[in-house]
Amino acid sequence: MSEPPAGPLQPPGDRPAAEPFCLVIFGASGDLTRRKLLPALFNLFRQDLLGEHFVVLGVARRPWDDDAFRNLMREAVQSTPEAQPFDLAAWDQFVRRLHYHQAHLDDPAAYPALRQRLDGLAAPAQPPLNYLFYLATQPAHFAPVVQGLHAADLHRRGRTSPWARLVVEKPFGRDFQSARDLNNRLDAVFDESQIFRIDHFLGKETVQNLLVLRFANAIFEPLWNHRYIDHVQIAVTETLGVGGRGPYYEQAGAIRDILQNHMMHLLSLVALEPPASLHADAVRDEKVKVIRALRPLPAECVGATVVRAQYAPGVMAGQPVLGYTQEPGVAPDSRTETFAALRVFIDNWRWAGVPFYLRTGKRLPVRISEIDVHFKPVPRVLFNADPARPLSPNWLAIRIQPHEGITLQFQVKTPGLTSRIHPFKMDFGYAEAFGRGPAEAYERLLLDALRGDSTLFARSDEVEAAWNFLDPILEGCRACFGPLPQYPAGVWGPVEADQLIQADGRRWQLIKRTPAAPRHRRSPTDGPPETDS
Repeated sequence: MSEPPAGPLQPPGDRPAAEPFCLVIFGASGDLTRRKLLPALFNLFRQDLLGEHFVVLGVARRPWDDDAFRNLMREAVQSTPEAQPFDLAAWDQFVRRLHYHQAHLDDPAAYPALRQRLDGLAAPAQPPLNYLFYLATQPAHFAPVVQGLHAADLHRRGRTSPWARLVVEKPFGRDFQSARDLNNRLDAVFDESQIFRIDHFLGKETVQNLLVLRFANAIFEPLWNHRYIDHVQIAVTETLGVGGRGPYYEQAGAIRDILQNHMMHLLSLVALEPPASLHADAVRDEKVKVIRALRPLPAECVGATVVRAQYAPGVMAGQPVLGYTQEPGVAPDSRTETFAALRVFIDNWRWAGVPFYLRTGKRLPVRISEIDVHFKPVPRVLFNADPARPLSPNWLAIRIQPHEGITLQFQVKTPGLTSRIHPFKMDFGYAEAFGRGPAEAYERLLLDALRGDSTLFARSDEVEAAWNFLDPILEGCRACFGPLPQYPAGVWGPVEADQLIQADGRRWQLIKRTPAAPRHRRSPTDGPPETDS
């Protein structure tokens, strides 16, 4: 039995290069292809990570030819910050590998013609091309595309070359039953080892660094439990509103759009037990255990434990903005939440009694994704004996985006003849430490899919476990009548969210960090952390 492919967090060693492949992007005329997939592929090509033999075939219903597709993709890549500076010589080599095929994705007759096109593209390649099928489409097209691939016999490949793999963009269903139905449709055609459910959050460098932080540093893991940690906060906040995505967002809301996927991944990586190895299934096994250990939240308890709200008209960056119910495609009486906050518990030995506070929202003051681990205060003796001046507990902030990095707050004595104690922030930033920012998430995830490494992709049981936990919450939300609480755009959410955490004697906190000065020029007078309570 062959060893599984090395994971992205394996110790240094040779990882397999990308084998000859054809990337087939269904929905290639969409925004995701232009803004993320093609720029990521071009960057991988410039780093010589795609190998000698590969082609990209965009599939959509637009009546384009190869030249039109190539011109549009060049315009898109040229305008993308991740692809700058634009290398024209490299693009001239890359663009010859881009092709386009017109097809209606829900038409069964389109797939025999697609197979003929793929056979024509594969003919000049030595050895035979592998297939990576990417569903960059609306979820309604997932099943027709998979059935079409099955009918055209394009799925019959294994884990070894020549292989066929399927990348599925979220959302993975809208509740437990729809997620299970989707998994059953995928599993009827592809083996689970061929399916890569992609969430771009897992491709971010700092998310991957969570395991390194915990398991490559002896100073953290012994403290990573209920004896030393008071609580954990996880925040994914956005400054933007729904924009032109009103019809989609009306069907999703903050819980389905962010909480079910992004935040469940972050929660499971923070809380998982040490995996037996860094192979994909070993890591994913531990993630699933965390989600299954979440204390069930009955529907009737949702009103007291979950805060949902909508942004109202307000001011962002000095400019007035619309409220959610005024956005295009949004019903004037909509009860879809644009903000959600809740407290959850993980009922296992490591985390017994430790609350995890999750918060996400649109039209908030700062765009940030962050995990804050708050340690318990030191005993009320020695330096912490004065009840009028308690010491600030230590905390560890892990910034996923932007300004990716880690900050640790600890107490120090200020210089002088008096014993004054002051909290100090020790900060690590990727850009300052390594002279460059982390790679774009889709670069990592596309490369891992090509290499057959599923560590950073969701498995079917993980998806279903997350929906199983959230379904009662969604049921409880549907049972809550009346208008949702409002918060003006540009503030940190509704007062009800503050009351949720303040009832436990705590407050919300974010480290709203700006880019640091160059290395060796950090100021020791940064002062205490900024908060937004």
